[in-house]
Order: sequence, then C-alpha cells, then structure tokens
Amino acid sequence: MPLLVVGSIAFDTIHTPHGSAERVLGGSASYFSVVASHFINPRLVGVVGRDFPQANIDLFTARGIDIRGLTKTDGDTFFWEGEYHRDMNTRTTKAIKLGVFEHFKPELPAEYKDSKFVFLANSSPDTQASVLDQVARPELVVADTMDFWINHHREPLLMLLPRLDGLMLNDSEAMLLTGESNLVRAGHAVRKLGPGFVILKKGEHGAMLFSDDGVFVVPAFPTETVVDPTGAGDSFAGGIMASLAAEPERKAGRLRRAMAYGTVVASLTVEGFGLDRLRITSKQEIDARLDQYRQMLAF
Repeated sequence: MPLLVVGSIAFDTIHTPHGSAERVLGGSASYFSVVASHFINPRLVGVVGRDFPQANIDLFTARGIDIRGLTKTDGDTFFWEGEYHRDMNTRTTKAIKLGVFEHFKPELPAEYKDSKFVFLANSSPDTQASVLDQVARPELVVADTMDFWINHHREPLLMLLPRLDGLMLNDSEAMLLTGESNLVRAGHAVRKLGPGFVILKKGEHGAMLFSDDGVFVVPAFPTETVVDPTGAGDSFAGGIMASLAAEPERKAGRLRRAMAYGTVVASLTVEGFGLDRLRITSKQEIDARLDQYRQMLAF
C-alpha cells in the first residue's frame, strides 16, 4: 500500500555523553522514511534549503524513497542543536532555526493523492489538516503532535482529531491534552476526542496502545548501547506505519505486531548518532531482533 509521510527534514547538531555530531541529517520525515524504506518504498513530502547537499538526496533515492514531494527552495534548511544529559532521557535545546520550514505549506504531487497510508509528522494541526484535505481516500491516517500545539493551537487540534484513525503522543502530552493525571485514564480520554486508536510513547519505558481491543503495553527493547536518542520516536512511527502498509492482509493483531516492529527499529536508531545506525542495518537484522524481542516477552 502506498505510504506517505509529511514532515520536517533538518540538520541536527547533537551532543551526548558519548560525543557530538555536527549538522547530520535529521528531521521527523527523514527518520520515518529511512526506517520505512526497510519495508516499503515510502513517499516523502518536505522542504529543504539551497544548503541541502546532494549526498543527502542521494541517500533517500538509494533507499527507494520517492522524493517527488521534496521541495528545494531559497533559504536555509531547518536546523536544530541539542544536548542530552547524563541520563539520556532529558535534553536541552541549544539552538533552533526553522529556516524554510517556518513557512512550509505542503502541496502533494498528483501522484501522491491516492496514498492509502498517511503519516502526518509533528507540525501544526492546520498544516496536518491541509495535507489530509489533499488525499483522496486514505485507509489509515495517523498523526503525531506535541505540547506546543496542545498549548497554543488547541482548537485546530481538537478539530483534527476526529479525522484521524490514530494519534501518537507522549505520556505527558496525553495528560496535558486531557487534564488527566493518570496515564490510563488519559489514554482513554484522548480516544474520546476522536482518533480510533491512541499510542502513548513512554521513552525508555516503552509504549501503550489504546484501541477497541483494550489496552496493550510494550516495553522498550533493552539495548545496552544508547548513543543518541534523537529520532527514536519518529523511527518508532516509521516502523509501525511501514509494517502495516507492507502487510497485505488485515490479520488480527496487526497493530500490536506493528508496535513491536516500531520498538525494535527505535532500539536500533539510538545505537548511533543521527541516522548512522539505520544506514547500515538490514531487514534481516530487524527481523532477527524482532524474534529476540518476542522471546523476551513470552512467558
């Protein structure tokens, strides 16, 4: 099934207790599409500046990512610099320059409008809604959001939620959105706002799925090598959406299996700076780690 992702493409400068990486390829759409390319050929919509090197574009095309929706325009590519603290769970943003992403208004190529699986990466609810308006008859639409949109664009977000099949957000954002102090109540309360299912991300503590089948919990894969957590959430989303799009039949439990795939690819992402680890992995390695993960959860 055609899989579309709309989101940011960026340069990231990352500092962790393990070292630093200067102006590496980042952004939600970059992580998502590189992960998804292990399962399917995703369609990428994003914007970059004239400073974006051909080598990064070549990386996308070499992985079979459809970049007809990638726009290169005058200005600088979105830039983010952050520093992770010793526990690797908290970080400080040192610099952020939106560049060409600040006024990004996605226009889908005609060939993309039949996309059946759509992921609306973290951006304003108005932008996400405008993308959804351009897709003809999607079968599955999932969006990500964050506390900034909840605090400052609440009404557009509440209008968007009933149009979604699924919503991803982290645990504190779910409680912020609903006013609930209990995470389980918050998950159920988000569903009542419209999305068919809700996935709450809890970082190193895994994730929770709220759906018609009840509550499903997955732990994080226990990797010993955490070099850089940047992009783990976007990789998690890419693994979920791509595994769903690559599965031809709607078998029972497919969303739960997709969450396992998402967990596994997120665990690979954090083992290197930026996209370094994802560049060298293979679908065979992902499947092998999935088997290992399944054995860990069996009792």
